[in-house]
Amino acid sequence: MKIGYTKISGQGELDLLLAGAADKLSAAGKRCMGIVQINSDREDCHRCDMDVQVLSGGPKIRISQDLGKESKGCRLNPEAMAEAIAGVEQRMTDGYDVFLLNKFGKQEAEGKGFRELLGEAAASGAVVFVGTNGLNERAFIEFSGGVAEFVEPDERKIMDWIQTPAE
Repeated sequence: MKIGYTKISGQGELDLLLAGAADKLSAAGKRCMGIVQINSDREDCHRCDMDVQVLSGGPKIRISQDLGKESKGCRLNPEAMAEAIAGVEQRMTDGYDVFLLNKFGKQEAEGKGFRELLGEAAASGAVVFVGTNGLNERAFIEFSGGVAEFVEPDERKIMDWIQTPAE
């Protein structure tokens, strides 16, 4: 079982890092599963729209909801996230080498979200790699049974870690 993670204080940077890694892994012939996040700026709001790309070859799904320009609450759309989870679950039967998750977040820390699929991916022998933040890092390490390896938030280091066979 090979499980790794990285973290960056700025979620936008982390999203770009993992989306870039997914593109390079696919170009190198690795079959990727999971989701990466792709944000798009909005002129009418100080916050971006949050979209996820279901790997590999799945749809792009808007997971944020518009709560208004001055909103400060959680914008995650639970129905859209459920759609992304279902999309990944349907594709997992096709086989894959690497399972990427843009963020092991609050939902996963609470036992929901992508948590079950992460467990299935790890049990299948695929390389599992996630992004996380300081709030949920401990929960991810506990989820991994303490075997998750931290990888510096550098695309080359992440690519090397993913492509190095497990010991």
